[in-house]
Amino acid sequence: MTVVESTDAQEPGVGAVVPRDGVVVEVAEDHAELLPQTRRGLVRRLAVAQSEGRAPSMMGAVVRGGRVVWAGARGAVDGEVPHGDVQYRIGSLTKNFVAVLVLRLRDEGLLGLDDPIGAYLQDVPVPEATVAQLLAHGAGLAAESRGPWWERTDGGLRPEPTDLFGERSRLHPVGRRHHYSNLGYAVLGALVERLRGGTPWGEVLRREVLEPLGMARTTLLPGAPHAEGWAVHPWADAVLPEPAHDTGLMGPAGQLWSTAEDLCRWAAFLLRGDERVLSGASLAEMQEPAVPPEGDSWDGGYGLGTQLVRRRGRLLAGHTGSMPGFLAALWIDRGQDTAALALANCTSGVPISMVAADFLEIVASQEPRIPEPWRPLPGPVDEELLALTGPWYWGANPFALRLMDGRGLELITLSGGGRTSRFRAEEDGTWTGLDGYYAGETLRAQRAPDGTVTHLDLGSFVFTRGPYEPAGPVPGGVDPEGWRGV
Repeated sequence: MTVVESTDAQEPGVGAVVPRDGVVVEVAEDHAELLPQTRRGLVRRLAVAQSEGRAPSMMGAVVRGGRVVWAGARGAVDGEVPHGDVQYRIGSLTKNFVAVLVLRLRDEGLLGLDDPIGAYLQDVPVPEATVAQLLAHGAGLAAESRGPWWERTDGGLRPEPTDLFGERSRLHPVGRRHHYSNLGYAVLGALVERLRGGTPWGEVLRREVLEPLGMARTTLLPGAPHAEGWAVHPWADAVLPEPAHDTGLMGPAGQLWSTAEDLCRWAAFLLRGDERVLSGASLAEMQEPAVPPEGDSWDGGYGLGTQLVRRRGRLLAGHTGSMPGFLAALWIDRGQDTAALALANCTSGVPISMVAADFLEIVASQEPRIPEPWRPLPGPVDEELLALTGPWYWGANPFALRLMDGRGLELITLSGGGRTSRFRAEEDGTWTGLDGYYAGETLRAQRAPDGTVTHLDLGSFVFTRGPYEPAGPVPGGVDPEGWRGV
């Protein structure tokens, strides 16, 4: 993997990543390498986080255009500046991986997201909860498992699935509210094993996801070189080692270890996709709110195994993670085609989510994404589709249709206000809304007996070529005297 060294020219070696096996810098495209002032800003943010958060070590990286454009490290692991092949525990980032496994099962037709979990697993406290509700933490389950703090104790204390559930494992009505549940992801791990014929979920993950993506250093248990997990005394510069047990059945909630290099590969997958691992449609579905809000007023939510936040007008998707001795965060900004990650080997002290988000902000503010070159649509253009484009009016509000690749359409507003959406072409000649208010709604071009298009029907809303045309099929009719002055 390409690594761009983050050494500060005024402080040789500070913040540098030691490339593995002598990897050299390669730039795949114009403007792929970040400018010196951007790299310095990233190094400084990492340095401030490590110093003020008192982390024994920290790593950070930025992926853009599918490639690593910056990576940096501070502190030490075993007396040396950590490099991109050093493992850190990534905690709840594990959930992002488990969600991919579940959606693979859905894409294969082995389950439906609306199926009740009780159809596959017995002795679950919420048998009526759907697979989607478990993925989005809406099943009403308790946050943690029965017994002692599962993150700091051996999974052998909970050898059977029933050992996970206490007397109050069900806290809320199913589907009523979002309540983050590590327990729910233990259930999803069991679901993966059940539908993969008893194969452990970690082995399924290795075979179906990690190997195709080249993530050989993402594992259930640590392998050298790896960082030690530490707790830092709140009132003294002293550290205490944290345990790193195999959490057993709770593993799908946060067991994984990974490296900066492997997580950069994961970030590239989340941005660009890989059909060998998951369909593009399912990957996009993961990164949408599980119950999409109507409008843009929300600033945080959860998709299918994916955390979502709005920061300074941009939507970030990814996940944060923590286990005793470790903190992790990975965010992608699809609008900027950029991802960033941060890793630390301390239990607390570093605002890890904010650090990774700040990496994205530094890059976006100093080097906004350069758009891809405009290119014409491939192949011949369908004249009938071309005839649908241009201005349309919903009542008196002006809109326009644009033709997209793959016979898709895009509804844009011409007034600065109004609902917009992209539409996917269907085989029956209709289109299905992909986002916004019209997500899932059907767009039809209604025709006269001679085949000419008279109007558009979008979920019962009528769009005509003129504003409230007297002869148009406007629901409720149009005053026969038409437009007038007062």
